[in-house]
Formats: sequence, C-alpha cells, structure tokens
Amino acid sequence: FYKRKFILMKKHIRIKLKSFDFRIMEKLILKFINIAYSTKAKIYGPIPLPIIKEKFTILISPHVDKDARDQYEICTYKRLLGIITSNFKTIEKLMKIKLISGIFIKINII
Repeated sequence: FYKRKFILMKKHIRIKLKSFDFRIMEKLILKFINIAYSTKAKIYGPIPLPIIKEKFTILISPHVDKDARDQYEICTYKRLLGIITSNFKTIEKLMKIKLISGIFIKINII
C-alpha cells in the first residue's frame, strides 16, 4: 500500500548546475532534457542564474615596478533545471548519467 502511494505521488526534481565552462554545462542539460522527454516528464528551465565574476590582480615584476600587473577573471555560470514526474524510471535514468568533469551538480527531490 505504501509503495503504491509513493509511486503515484508527483516528484519535483531540482537540478542546480555550476561550472566555469558554460558549453560543457549546456551539453549536460541537453542530456537531462532528453531523459525527461523519454520518460514523459514535465520540464521547467533551464533557468540562468546570476554569473559570479571573480577578478584577480597579480604583480608581474618581482621587485620595484608596482605598475606592471596582470588581471585575470574567472566566471562561474549557474543554471537551474526542474523536472516534475510521477515515474520512478526518470529518477533511475538520471542517476545513471555519466557525469562530465568540471561541473558541480546538486539534485534535490521534493
């Protein structure tokens, strides 16, 4: 009885992605979307979240010249993807995805 009730309830899956390279992240999002379409789940997103830009200034000269500097910037891109499903196969397929290095993924099942 409890298993049947668990399967019939709709699950909201929130996937939060962070990466320094947005092209790799878009490839992984397409994999998530293809899985959701194959199991007939509803999708919302990908929602772009604010980009975090970190700037670093480094002295080039080891001695006197404080005017000689280089500046570097690292951008962290974030996306939010939501899947609404009542099918347990969707969750199983999401867990079997081969992950790409360079991406931080956080999955919440509500």
